[in-house]
Amino acid sequence: MAETELQIGEVASQTGVSIDTLRYYEKRRLLGRARRSSGGFRLFLPEAIERVQFIKQAQGLGFSLTEIGGLLATGGAEECRKVRDLLQRQVRELDDRLKAMKAFRRILAKHLSACEGELKRHGESACCPVVAGGKRRKTKESGVR
Repeated sequence: MAETELQIGEVASQTGVSIDTLRYYEKRRLLGRARRSSGGFRLFLPEAIERVQFIKQAQGLGFSLTEIGGLLATGGAEECRKVRDLLQRQVRELDDRLKAMKAFRRILAKHLSACEGELKRHGESACCPVVAGGKRRKTKESGVR
């Protein structure tokens, strides 16, 4: 075994993925075919660590393994356009999710403010405005709020 080559267990340990995951990536051709030692062990070049880290990072960003395979493929201008289009689509989807999350955050902040106001005004006799929804709060003075 050359000093620069790593056994599958070493790659798994350094990247935080299982040996089975590395075998699967190899089968899916996300990793190049590992050379075999005389004992039949898979031997990976150090670049495999960077590649696995990229795959995990891309998965974390929502890319499928098929899409990641497209990102890892080498090719000319046509392949580059495909990658660009894929990245543009992912950016749009991420922007849409961020927009939805910001809108949801505004709703949560509004509910939080309503709860805080109710607790401040009524203390232990507070009626949660979020849980009560459209129901009116009964008061001692008028019977209905």
